[in-house]
Amino acid sequence: MRRCFAGLSDPGLVRPYNQDNYYIDAQGRYFVVADGMGGYVGGQEASQIASEQIRTCLDRDWDTKIPSETLLMDAIMQANRCILKDQSSHPERRDMGTTVVVLMFRQGLSWCAHVGDSRLYLFRDRLYQVSEDDTWVAMALRAGELNEKQAKIHPWRHVLSKCLGREDLQSISVKPIEVTAGDRLLLCSDGLTEEVPDEAIAMTLQQPSSLEQMGCRFG
Repeated sequence: MRRCFAGLSDPGLVRPYNQDNYYIDAQGRYFVVADGMGGYVGGQEASQIASEQIRTCLDRDWDTKIPSETLLMDAIMQANRCILKDQSSHPERRDMGTTVVVLMFRQGLSWCAHVGDSRLYLFRDRLYQVSEDDTWVAMALRAGELNEKQAKIHPWRHVLSKCLGREDLQSISVKPIEVTAGDRLLLCSDGLTEEVPDEAIAMTLQQPSSLEQMGCRFG
């Protein structure tokens, strides 16, 4: 299946620097988006470490017999260990962390992995959120303690239940996904989803535009 892809990142209007980091494999095998934790020193470094380490691990072991689910999980856990090591070497960055979402095409299957609230969307006949946010609000929503309207405005909606850069990170969501010809996929940080509602994302993705034109609309 032929793939077309593009990437775009913008620091926005709040900070003079960009704490997001993304990587697009030149062969279209995998895609990474990481969003450094904005309120902490080192968010920019954490997202860069995550992106680079995941890239290193996937490139190194791509042609091995390691199962794809294991390969992806190991790459993200290695990224977590590298961030923890950097924290130890730079005490001023001891609270740094990052979210991450990865889309991978390997051995005829498609895979999604994520930690935190960076998301993977799929647009086919409508918009589907493939990943499930690792946040307090998302857990309360799934448990029926909040409804959608309450979740969108809840003051704790940014509180993460998981992120890279934590000793207690034990599990990662990795799952196969079905991708067919004509599907459009979007990896993004909450910098997009906090400002652009799902309805507007869907409208943009369904337009017969180039990827660059879509990026300009999101920007």
